[in-house]
Order: sequence, then C-alpha cells, then structure tokens
Amino acid sequence: MIILGMEQGSPEWFSARLGRPTAGSFQKLITTKGMRSDQAKKYINELAAERLSGERAVGFQSAHMKRGNMIEPVARAAYEFETDSEVMEVGFIVDKSFEFGCSPDGLIGDSGGLEIKCPAANTMIGYYKNPQSLVTAYYQQIQGCIWVSQRQWWDVFAYHPTMSRPVLVRVEKDNEFIKKLSDEVDSAVTEIKKLVELYK
Repeated sequence: MIILGMEQGSPEWFSARLGRPTAGSFQKLITTKGMRSDQAKKYINELAAERLSGERAVGFQSAHMKRGNMIEPVARAAYEFETDSEVMEVGFIVDKSFEFGCSPDGLIGDSGGLEIKCPAANTMIGYYKNPQSLVTAYYQQIQGCIWVSQRQWWDVFAYHPTMSRPVLVRVEKDNEFIKKLSDEVDSAVTEIKKLVELYK
C-alpha cells in the first residue's frame, strides 16, 4: 500500500481517486454475501468515463451526509476519548498497483482503523437496538479498508452529538470475503482498462 498525504476533499484527493474503485463504493461491486452486485456494470462505466474525460462523476450528497462531514472531527475526538487511543488521519491509501484505494477516517496503531458515521437520530436508535446492523450497512467498505490498508481490524463508530452515547463495534478481518472482494475489484479494474483502451 501507498499512503498519500493530501487532505480528504481537496482537489488533489479527488484527482487521486479519479477512475479508481474505492472502498466507499465497493458495495457497487459486491454484496455482503460475496456475490457480484447488480450495480457493478454501471459503476465500472462511471469509472471508465472518469478516466476518459478527466472529470469525476458528481454523486448525490444529502443534508445528513453534509452534516456528517461537519461533525466528523468531533466524532473522531469522541472516539479517541472513548477508547483512549490516538487516530492518525490520512488522505488516500492506494494499492501498489495504483488501481484502487480507500480513504479511511483514521488509522489506529499498527493493526487497526476507523470508520465514522454520523447518522440521523432515528437511525442511531436502530443501531442502539442492533449494533451489528451498523456493520452490515457498511461491510464492504469496512472490509475494503482493512484489505487496502493491510490491517487486521476496523472500528466502526456511530456518533450523534445530542444522543446519550455512541455505538462502537469492532470488525475483524474476513479473509474469505476479502478474497471475493479482491476478485471483483480486479475484474472491475480489468474491464475499466479495456473500456478506456477501446474508447480513448
């Protein structure tokens, strides 16, 4: 892996991600059951288009997503307090092939990482009732970050500034799922390259 130090959300960060499968969208390539996603073809086309045009596909960002980005630094500090750990912020981690990567919310020590979610209050209630549902909702992203960053575990941390407590679940590396994920990402990268070569 190669850690790129640019700030997340910066023009350099968007440029580094352009046309590359990233962990935050791995659910478009593979389901939680390890099957190829119905969204794979569309996602591959989008990434090929990014490489050919040099322009990123503009995704939808809801009010809750924008709010989450604003709250994230506070949530990270809350996680550090809750776990008595130090979170190292990084920009973009790319595979040595430079063909895919991830943008973690933080790395912890030599073996862990962090994914922060700042959901709506009613969604937090669901996570209180069933913390594992938080993992299921982002399983491909979590395992993708573990894989790309070569870690052994990942903490997923749901935080709401006015709710009584956060939700924290530690997820261990799933080698069987990662093998399937790796196959789907490799297949996507191959298809992207073919499309770029065909239509450049």
